[in-house]
Amino acid sequence: MLLNNFLAELEKQGSENDAKVTERKEKFLNITRDTGEFLAVLVKATKAHDILEIGTSNGYSTLWLANSLPETGNVTTVEALPHKIAMAKRNFATANLAHKISLIESNAVDFFQQLKQQFDIIFLDADRSQYMLFAAEVIAALKPGGLLIIDNAVSHESELANFIEHIKSQSIFTTALVPVGKGEFLAYKQA
Repeated sequence: MLLNNFLAELEKQGSENDAKVTERKEKFLNITRDTGEFLAVLVKATKAHDILEIGTSNGYSTLWLANSLPETGNVTTVEALPHKIAMAKRNFATANLAHKISLIESNAVDFFQQLKQQFDIIFLDADRSQYMLFAAEVIAALKPGGLLIIDNAVSHESELANFIEHIKSQSIFTTALVPVGKGEFLAYKQA
């Protein structure tokens, strides 16, 4: 199956699912297609090789990231909910991109406490209320010259205000808010 067709299928499934379920943990809450396209451009433009994604859900955004990497690139994606992990694994296999993806079952706080690696890009799209709990770890995990991308920066501006202000207050970052999809906050870490 062509990846573009599969992504369109996942978009339809995501919209239908999110319209009928009420519990947040049952929703997919996928990024928009234009956000996926934007992420793909950023991955290619930065020549990223190692990406960290916090919040896998059904793997829709992970597929955009993984497909944009070179063959030797890798997305490490972190998800806490077992039913979403199972769904994401199936989607990675169907898209023939599983070889570029390392799926970690963990909550973000625990994951960051054990993390020793640095990444070219970190994409945050998970429980926004927890971001401040691992703010220092996110900054440390981003390579110099790396890019931090935070989803929902317009749609959930108030929930992200403290975290974004914290990132902006660090003199090592150049930042921008891009009104794509639900809003993407970008922070480039000085090389």
